[in-house]
Amino acid sequence: MDNFALELKGVTKQFGEKVIANDNVDLQVRRGEILAILGENGSGKTTLMNMVSGIYFPDKGQIFVNGEEVVIKSPKDAFKYKIGMIHQHFKLVDVFTATENIILGIEDKKKYNIKEAKKEVQAIIDKYGFTMDLDKKIYNMSVSEKQTVEIIKVLYRGADILILDEPTAVLTPQETEKLFDVLRNMRKDGKSIIIITHKLHEVLEISDRVAILRKGKHISTIKTSEADEQMLTEAMMGSKVDLNITREEPKNPKERLDVENLTVIKKDGTKALDNVSFKAYGGEILGIAGISGCGQKELLESIAGLQTTTKKSSILYKPDDLGPQQLVGKTPREIRKLGIALSFVPEDRLGMGLVGNMDIVDNMMLRSYKGGKGAFLSRKEPKHLADDIISDLEVVTPSANTPVRRLSGGNVQKVLVGREISLQPKVLMVAYPVRGLDINSSYTIYNLLSQQKEHGTAVIFVGEDLDVLIELCDRIMVINSGCITGTVDGRNTTKEEIGLLMTKTVEREEENNGKE
Repeated sequence: MDNFALELKGVTKQFGEKVIANDNVDLQVRRGEILAILGENGSGKTTLMNMVSGIYFPDKGQIFVNGEEVVIKSPKDAFKYKIGMIHQHFKLVDVFTATENIILGIEDKKKYNIKEAKKEVQAIIDKYGFTMDLDKKIYNMSVSEKQTVEIIKVLYRGADILILDEPTAVLTPQETEKLFDVLRNMRKDGKSIIIITHKLHEVLEISDRVAILRKGKHISTIKTSEADEQMLTEAMMGSKVDLNITREEPKNPKERLDVENLTVIKKDGTKALDNVSFKAYGGEILGIAGISGCGQKELLESIAGLQTTTKKSSILYKPDDLGPQQLVGKTPREIRKLGIALSFVPEDRLGMGLVGNMDIVDNMMLRSYKGGKGAFLSRKEPKHLADDIISDLEVVTPSANTPVRRLSGGNVQKVLVGREISLQPKVLMVAYPVRGLDINSSYTIYNLLSQQKEHGTAVIFVGEDLDVLIELCDRIMVINSGCITGTVDGRNTTKEEIGLLMTKTVEREEENNGKE
């Protein structure tokens, strides 16, 4: 038997009677390699790695580390075998420094010595090429810096096998390249690195081999040097997939939204949005780029009537049949009563978009059929709509009467996007509409948005994949810390240009702490 750093044999994990997350999976990871794990939504990638890192325990199968069979029942066991996982959601103490977070929880029976620990941590930073201020508090850090702390924390505990779950999801292109340089240095040092990601171009850039999972089964492991995006996609989906986004030139663009001086104050008195001004046109897709948490959420919610704005803020909606309508100060219900055709797919699917305990049909009725007459509303039309969405977007569900909370995150997203598009809006706002979706479903959504644009809808698209933003959008507006740092032409820009705008700072005007 080859002496792999990590080997899985026949690993199986089942939830309940019907859901087999991983089915008899065999997988090998070599020393000094970067292995990417690819698979559509619900293929079992994260569940498999959660068993390796001790969060779940396999129902069947064996795990070998350096050729010896091991039993991993907890993350503590995983660390004992030098396995560490960096999750999408960081587990850091905000008021502690980087050093304090890195050494927190270490049980080495040595006397606590922050100076000595700091020297050891600095040695790791220097060895692999990290950039980190060890005295900086977590609450002052960017997402990239927090991720760096998590990686160093795992290395400080002696990990030789590192698992990264969607490590570039909220990084700029420049931050991604820095991370990849560090990972290459770790590979040279003999570390084994496993990356779970949806971004095929990054898989091709950084990995040595790619393991494909489909419906819980390990389909194949491919040398990256022999692969391309089309081959990987077809292996993931089991069929040929069209990876082209159709982008037509805007035809007869009509101004639909005129936003001026939009300012939103947070509860702590700081500005979530600061003097944001832009126009959105029917017949175009306006992309919004920015590091997560820079004001994208507040921007869309302000237009939808879900945020309180300052007095000077203005959001004019310009329909064909009426004069300009001011949206500032109006609730979502008041906006609907005016007959304003505005749809919103929020980032929080079940918190704001859908009601988890209600079935798909009832969730259709929430938005489309509020004007129904009489004590009893007809479920006939909503049922037809639900069935159409299930069919067209390939929603995996036992029936249209299944509670939404029982669906996977990707299928919940399909239901929400389908419902909002069915309203035939004049303005359609979508926040991360393909998050959690497999590649085939993602391209279905992209093409649906393009169709809405061709119908004359003003589409505002908040996304995290810069390649998609550049390929899909006509214009791309970049936000950092609540301010617009630039707007670029989607046909003539680059990821690097957008990345620089994502980290650019804008001088803020002092306006009595935003109180007019």
